[in-house]
Parts: sequence; C-alpha cells; structure tokens
Amino acid sequence: MLQSIVHIALVVQDYDDAIAFYTKKLNFTLVEDTYQPEQDKRWVVVAPPGSTGTTILLAKASKPEQEPFIGNQSGGRVFLFLNTDDFWRDYNEMVSRGIKFVREPKEQSYGMVAVFKDLYGNLWDLLQLNDDHPLMMRAK
Repeated sequence: MLQSIVHIALVVQDYDDAIAFYTKKLNFTLVEDTYQPEQDKRWVVVAPPGSTGTTILLAKASKPEQEPFIGNQSGGRVFLFLNTDDFWRDYNEMVSRGIKFVREPKEQSYGMVAVFKDLYGNLWDLLQLNDDHPLMMRAK
C-alpha cells in the first residue's frame, strides 16, 4: 500500500496576505490559486522551495466559529515543521526578511532547531535534521 499526506489545511484570515507572507517571507512557491465560484472561495496551495511532498492549503476562515483558530490551530504548540538542507542559510535569510523567531537556534540531539511565528502567530520549527535521523534515513 502506498499513501501520503498531500495537503495540510492552514486557516488564514486573508488569502492575499497569506500568499504574500509565504511566497515573499518564506520563499514558498505558489502551486495553485484557483477561484471556486460555486463556493465563493479559492483553492490556494503553497509549498516550500524544492519540495515534492506535503503542501499547505491556505484555507480562509469562512464561518465565525473558524476565526478563533486563525493563528492557534494547535493550542499554542509548534504546529508545522520546516526542514532545510542548510539551517544557517535559511535562518539568516528569514531573519533578514522580518520573520520573528520566538526561540533562538539550538543544537538538539536530532539536529538544529529554532521556532518562528507565521503572520498569524502559528508556531513553526525551522529544522535541519541530522543525517542519521530516522526521517533522513527514510529519504535515502
């Protein structure tokens, strides 16, 4: 059996603000931005540069009960994990683009990590996993 997670939905306040943040601040690629007139919404998908795996579906809150979850989809825990092949390159680039890091870089047993906030306050790990980490071993 072969299965994979294709998209992770991220509730956002505004499509265009979210697209600008992810493409200009995080250097993500805009994979798709399609208007869906029958639902009066857009299907907006972004992905990290060079990624061929899971993408992020930017889903605008469409009901009042969804709005409190903007920026707090995981109850204040780190929600998403962005792995890189060069931690310091990406960390320095993100800082230069105004990304707010809430936990400074730290060497851990699994690799380098720092925590940053997206435009709505969701917490992300910027990671460079060690070559011997199980996820890195799977990729080989």
